[in-house]
Amino acid sequence: MSTPTARLPLPDRDLLGESPVWDVREGALYWVDTRSRLVKRWVEGGPVRSWATPSDVGSIALAAPGRLVLSLEDGFAWLDLASGSVERIADVVHPKPAMRLNDGRTDREGRFVVGSMVLHRRDPDGALHRLEHDGRVTRLLDGIALANSTCFSPDGRTMYFADSLSGLVRAWDYGLDGRLSNERVFVDAHAHGSGPDGATVDADGCVWVALVMVGRLARFAPDGRLLRTLELPVPHPTCPCFGGPDLATLFVPSIRNTGNIVRSDRPEAGALVVVEGLGIRGLPETPYAGRPAPAARVQGDPE
Repeated sequence: MSTPTARLPLPDRDLLGESPVWDVREGALYWVDTRSRLVKRWVEGGPVRSWATPSDVGSIALAAPGRLVLSLEDGFAWLDLASGSVERIADVVHPKPAMRLNDGRTDREGRFVVGSMVLHRRDPDGALHRLEHDGRVTRLLDGIALANSTCFSPDGRTMYFADSLSGLVRAWDYGLDGRLSNERVFVDAHAHGSGPDGATVDADGCVWVALVMVGRLARFAPDGRLLRTLELPVPHPTCPCFGGPDLATLFVPSIRNTGNIVRSDRPEAGALVVVEGLGIRGLPETPYAGRPAPAARVQGDPE
């Protein structure tokens, strides 16, 4: 087994670093600092560039060159990287106050799947939403308190997802039409000392889950067996992604202060971690494939 090395290449610290995505077209890493309302971009050896967002940004997806898709507090939007302008795509109407969109990732068909979360409470008022190619939003699941771990198998036929407060990462069969079936428990992350945060899938179909409360990543086989744990030099890692020239480097943002219960005064808290030498490759991110129509409100029952 390869012996990996971890480093903290950047001096800046995020309050709530999340949603890393590697753009193979640019050789660049994008991620967000949710609480600072920033989208960030970094190329090894260069400075970090950032763009402001109009509300807390939970996650991002690659799109056509020069654009990202944002999941904001209450909807989806384009970010134009040249001008910094933010253009609304669709609203998401939360059923209660103090909620926002959180973790998300594109499926293999280029649709953006994003869950919501409640703030400063534990009520399961959230949902899992999918931004379709035409800009409509479909609600896939209800009864969620803190959406995390959204990712897809290499063939796109399995979706992984967690309500972090449950401690369980679950799996579903994910049809080509995007319908969910055959729900089952994939991993009980509490057995490994932490609720699950973000996750990604490598080229072998194994799932990497951030164990946010114990400073580790865990790699699970497609059948849920624990294959490996990886200690990180930050107290609260949030979400991994593979990148680098050969997709063999792991990038992991982290938390300094969520504004809620997760915070740390350690000097490395909030750092971006770069892990090399794993001997494992990831998969390229699928860009969002839609060209949405003007904004339309989303409410009512799931389709």
